[in-house]
Amino acid sequence: MNLLITILVGAIAGWLADLAFKRFSLSLVYQILLGIAGAFVGSWLLGGELHSILGLPDFVSRVAEAFVGAAVILLVVMLIKKATAK
Repeated sequence: MNLLITILVGAIAGWLADLAFKRFSLSLVYQILLGIAGAFVGSWLLGGELHSILGLPDFVSRVAEAFVGAAVILLVVMLIKKATAK
């Protein structure tokens, strides 16, 4: 059940990050993978305490942390692409 929740959170967060950065237009599989990787990055950056800081429900805070992490990953990818294009 925990794996199912992780995939669902990853799918939602990856989809939201893909919407925020229209430059990439990722497929569903890449959105899910981006969201799962973003969940790890967001949890590491925010320390898993977003639900207590903002008073959000647990599922919503997991999605928000995963979105932040996915956005950070996409920003890093954009910066690397920009640096190598010169």
